[in-house]
Amino acid sequence: MRFAATKVCGCGAKARAGVLQIGSSSIETPALLLSTRKGLPAFVSRDLLASLPLPDSLLLHVCPTHFIEIPPSKTISNIGGLHRMLGLPDHILLAAAGDSIESLPASEATNKFGASFETPAGRRLVKPADYMELISCMKPNLWASLADEVPAWVTEKRNKVSVERTLRWLDECIALDTDAGENTLGVVVGGSSIEQRKLCATEVSKRNVSGFWIGGLGLGDSAEERCSILNAAVDCLPPEKPRLVSRLGLPEEVLEGVAAGIDLFDSMYIYQLTMGGFAMIFSIDMVEKKMQDDTINNSGGDFTKINLRATTYRYVMCYGPRPSGPRWNSTAMDQGHQAQW
Repeated sequence: MRFAATKVCGCGAKARAGVLQIGSSSIETPALLLSTRKGLPAFVSRDLLASLPLPDSLLLHVCPTHFIEIPPSKTISNIGGLHRMLGLPDHILLAAAGDSIESLPASEATNKFGASFETPAGRRLVKPADYMELISCMKPNLWASLADEVPAWVTEKRNKVSVERTLRWLDECIALDTDAGENTLGVVVGGSSIEQRKLCATEVSKRNVSGFWIGGLGLGDSAEERCSILNAAVDCLPPEKPRLVSRLGLPEEVLEGVAAGIDLFDSMYIYQLTMGGFAMIFSIDMVEKKMQDDTINNSGGDFTKINLRATTYRYVMCYGPRPSGPRWNSTAMDQGHQAQW
């Protein structure tokens, strides 16, 4: 893996553009990591994934804790790794123990032996040796070390413990890695403590890692705290290695991360929209139009989102373009096709 920053904002700004080279694939950064379930993006089938524009859709964030029970790690290993099992040989898989949707860290159950996660199979304690066994079987392109992520409201003492555990587990993971950390992303934790964030970032940068994953965000921290945390961590990291962050939500939060110097990120915004029955659209002449009220009504959406549950949208999907005239209004369609919905 190679990374190079091609452009950096001046006047003290930290935002930058770069190129991430993994194998034969080159990804321009900043870039989005597609969140996945069992290795495939939620709501995107295998055939539709292949139709997404390249190389923007090559980066997939996979979660090893999704594979704790099924399929067995030995089965994944016998197949030849996650790339072959999913049938995605050209995609870039980045593995991290937790995600933004299902496998959230359970810090209250984490102890000195390992990190605890709420997984689809229930709450599980994952030890460094168990984690590295999963990584060895999955064979991702990059993987983040096991970390003790804590919410924003814990005490300073608990933040200090999380940093100590994360650094110790990083050393154990590198020691168990056959590539000696060549494809490892060191995780920076410390909760809402700026002092602990700086300490962790400084110590992680001393290890043999290829990049950095800034963890522990999206766990009760405010927007103001998140900006301070990102700036404090990035200031202590070397500029020649990529920086990743997880659990960013709204597009504004993603832009704040990019402004802080983040190169790769995931976001649960698209997942939440889809779960709510919406799809994002971008009109070509959007700039020339006045943005209407954000309230989603039965017309099918506004200039940025489609209401998938609107009568107009459902009718077009099932019956084609809607005829004009008063008898074809939304109320009439609801009465005429209610039984079919």
